[in-house]
Amino acid sequence: MSPLGPGSPYTLLFDDGPRDGPGLPAPLRAIYDGDWHLPDPPAQRPYVFTNFVASHDGRISFDEPGRSGGGDVSRHSRHDTWLMALLRARADAIITGSGTLRVARRHLWTPGQVFPDDARTFAELRAAEGRAPVPLLVVASASGDLPADADALRGDPQPALLATTAAGAARARASLGDRPGLSYHISPGDSVDLAALMAELRTRHGVRHLLSEGGARIYGALIAAGMIDETFLTISPIVIGSPPGRPPRPSLVEGVGFSPDAPPRLRPVSLRRAGDYLFQRSTFV
Repeated sequence: MSPLGPGSPYTLLFDDGPRDGPGLPAPLRAIYDGDWHLPDPPAQRPYVFTNFVASHDGRISFDEPGRSGGGDVSRHSRHDTWLMALLRARADAIITGSGTLRVARRHLWTPGQVFPDDARTFAELRAAEGRAPVPLLVVASASGDLPADADALRGDPQPALLATTAAGAARARASLGDRPGLSYHISPGDSVDLAALMAELRTRHGVRHLLSEGGARIYGALIAAGMIDETFLTISPIVIGSPPGRPPRPSLVEGVGFSPDAPPRLRPVSLRRAGDYLFQRSTFV
């Protein structure tokens, strides 16, 4: 294992993270300036971690045609994309939403897609940790309104699980047809049952560690359901703002609100720096 890395190591500012679970191989620790121990999952669901990049004012997208992705927020920082690849490398499955899929139709949710220079290193890490060569992609969409031309929905080389409703499954099947590597989780009612989905991922698909790369609504729903264990947040040194006369540009959490008496709370467990960027890791308490 001889990773190239993003060009320079991260600088560790503090680390109070948990020490249980497997850590990183020495070459990756040298780049990351420390370790990342990945705890064992609970019995009933995968261990869930999420990854975001946000601006100084807490927004995660410019929400402009062709400029809605995280790369515009991170300014395509190699340290941000290298960390994204590392997180993907340690995930058995990655969950995202239909909105993210629509703006990333040529994307595959693999480590090598975002950081090809170290694709071999991340493949070796997956093999050493007993993971499949490619993570399972979980697409959550109650409506089943999905872009049929999205590369990630081909079912090959990346297997995909569509988490939807009965009506959504009928719509998706009419659009996508039968594709190898494409399967369904169908929730009753008109929304995706996250608890049932997580239980199926854990017991039927053998998913021990799940990375959430969904947008603000999926993140909010997972927080509300108590199903996020830790977060990785890149703080980008830019200000995005929100133009007047149009819907606000999205922040980290959308679609759910919490009481001022008992809002969810996080504990920062590590902080790293690379240039003007900060890389924060936190756990929910």
